[in-house]
Amino acid sequence: MLVVETERLTLRRFGYEDAAFVLELLNDPSFIENIADKGVRTLDDARAYLADGPIASYTRHGFGLWRVGLKGDDTPIGMCGLLKRDALDDPDIGYAFLPRYVGRGYAYEAAAATMALARGTFGLRRVVAIVNATNARSIGLLGKLGFAFEREVSLPHLEAPIPLYAAPL
Repeated sequence: MLVVETERLTLRRFGYEDAAFVLELLNDPSFIENIADKGVRTLDDARAYLADGPIASYTRHGFGLWRVGLKGDDTPIGMCGLLKRDALDDPDIGYAFLPRYVGRGYAYEAAAATMALARGTFGLRRVVAIVNATNARSIGLLGKLGFAFEREVSLPHLEAPIPLYAAPL
């Protein structure tokens, strides 16, 4: 199901047919370094990740992580969307792209569309983002989107506090 189109991209809900792409993305070294090792090693693991993560979030919150594809041929290049974590008061934006598509403005384009949906479609008043303190590229993107550092937060699945950025909508 299509969520939104931008000039160059489509953002749509994930389906189980995206398992092979999710397996590749979640096992990319940059994903593991900057986000986490989700332990997804097989297509069955990827389908379980989709069921318990994005697909469950669509039902529970109306939003979640969406598959980002190139407009035209729909090549999957990443994911971007909104998450609602129990440990955070506000929804947070998340995104990840395969390395061969980084540095082309796709992350900004997808994240800007996601922020517009947060404001318009979902009526959110504030979105936050958590980011690895060493991920300068992601921190720069958050700044372009209007996010500012707010504080460090501790999350149950992380060993150390992590920076939290916020953007009013």
